[in-house]
Parts: sequence; structure tokens; C-alpha cells
Amino acid sequence: MTLPDRALEEFGLRDPRPGPLPDSPLRFPDGGHFRVEIPSVEGPEALRTVVAAAAERGVPVHRVSQGSGITLLTDDEIVDMLQQGRDAGVEVCLFTGPRAGWGTGVQSTSPSGRVIAGSLRGLDELRAGLLDVVHAADLGVRSVLVSDLGQLAVLGRMRATGDLPEDFVLKVSISLPVANPATARVLEDLGATTLNLPVDLAVSDIAAIRAAVSLPLDVYIEGADDFGGPVRYHDLPEIVRVAAPVHVKFTVRNAPGTYPSGAHLAPVVLALAAERVRRAAIGLALLARSAPGLAASPTARRS
Repeated sequence: MTLPDRALEEFGLRDPRPGPLPDSPLRFPDGGHFRVEIPSVEGPEALRTVVAAAAERGVPVHRVSQGSGITLLTDDEIVDMLQQGRDAGVEVCLFTGPRAGWGTGVQSTSPSGRVIAGSLRGLDELRAGLLDVVHAADLGVRSVLVSDLGQLAVLGRMRATGDLPEDFVLKVSISLPVANPATARVLEDLGATTLNLPVDLAVSDIAAIRAAVSLPLDVYIEGADDFGGPVRYHDLPEIVRVAAPVHVKFTVRNAPGTYPSGAHLAPVVLALAAERVRRAAIGLALLARSAPGLAASPTARRS
């Protein structure tokens, strides 16, 4: 019994729940329970900042993701990011485009219509989104973020037929809600490689999704303000235990939006990139204190 638990019991407080949720039996190929993802890494300079901050703080960053989209990166920038990723052993995941939320329609700007913001509207946008992915794949990209159900289905079929590499990662975006086990199963069947969960799911709900699918799950430990901005570091040990294999994601609450990014936002983008790594270091330190067995996962020891 931990000191806080003993103190609570002596105060007359006991946990009424029937028992702990089951451990996840699944792992990453290296045997690790978790991997660290730094989101919103908007371009080569932001990635350089992440890699440098990770080395300084001893944080094992395994994936970075980008939100402004493939379309808004030059080919040279994409190639630069891919080379950095290869040198550092970091997966580089780029968002596909376009998106309804940045388009000409008005529904996605309305309070009730924002649910469509991550979708591709019409055949032209769908075609453009597929061309975006094909172009990125030709440059060497092997991981993309997808927020449209139909695009996921088509990309999954393209990978199955050999039109995309067999190791091509289709990462479901947080903009395509995976809020229950049935939805998770559907997305897995359509070809998703990894599932981004809503930021506010209880640990028990995350465990239920883990029981339904074998894919890695992506869970924000600190979320962006426009998705509710949870700060749930105290849940990290349980999330890793019940959701493995899980990408734990660290962004920064109380931060300005940076999508779409560019040189006009460079100081903010770079500062946020460094701060996200600092937040990850805080999370991993808490994990080491609270669950040293999980923190000693092979993934965590990766340099």
C-alpha cells in the first residue's frame, strides 16, 4: 500500500470500486508498453527543436505528427523532415489535405456543424486528399494522419492492393472520433494502423477499446484547448497499463493555435515544440515514480 493510500485509509476513505482494470497483454514489437509522440511539429525547424530538446532531457521520442498538412510543406521540407526522422529513429507523420474546415463551405464554421471540419467534401476534395498521400509516399513518407472515413477506406484498399507500401501507417486523427469499441473495430477493419482517441475518455473507456482491437492507441496526456485541454498526468500510469501498446501524446494547454503554420508563426511553433518535450519529460518522470515497472519498458530505454 502506498503512503497516500494508507493516509486515505487512516482518514476513513476507501476506494469503492470492485477492483483494478485488467492489464493489457499487448505490446509494441520491441516489447514496450508505450511510445512517446510529440504532436503539432510543424516543419523541419520544429522537428530539429524536438530532437535537440529530447536529447537534452533524455526523452525517447518515437513519433512526431504535423497538423498543417502535406500540401503546405514544400518537397524539400518533407525530405528534410524524413531525413531527420531517419537519423533520430523518429516516425514522421504528416496530415493529409485538404479539409472541410479550411474550405469554402460554411457548415464547418458553425457551432453545430464543426463535426464535419476534418472531412473531405465531395469527390474533388477526396481526390485531392488521395493525391496528397500518393505524392508524399513518392517522397518517402510512410505515415499519414487521416480524418475522413472514406479516405481511410480508400487508402486502406490502396495499401492492400500494393498501390501504397505495405508498411504505410494510416493514423486516425483525433478529428475522426473513436469514442467506443464498435467504432474502433470498424476503423481497424477499414485499414487504420493506429487510433487517436478523444481526449476525455475515462480510463475504463480506453480499456474497453483496447479489449476490442489490437491496434496501438494514441492518447493525449495533455490536450490542446480547442479539444477541451485536459491535463491528466495522474492518469498516465493507468493509461499505459491498460492501453498498451499506447502512444502517449503531450501538447500544451493555454497555447495559441498554429494551424496552418508558416514562417509568420515560427517563434511560437519552436517554443511550443520545446515545451511539449518538457511536458513529456514531466510525464515520464511521474511514470517512473508511480509505476517503475512500466517506465522500465524497452521502449522507454530507447536512446
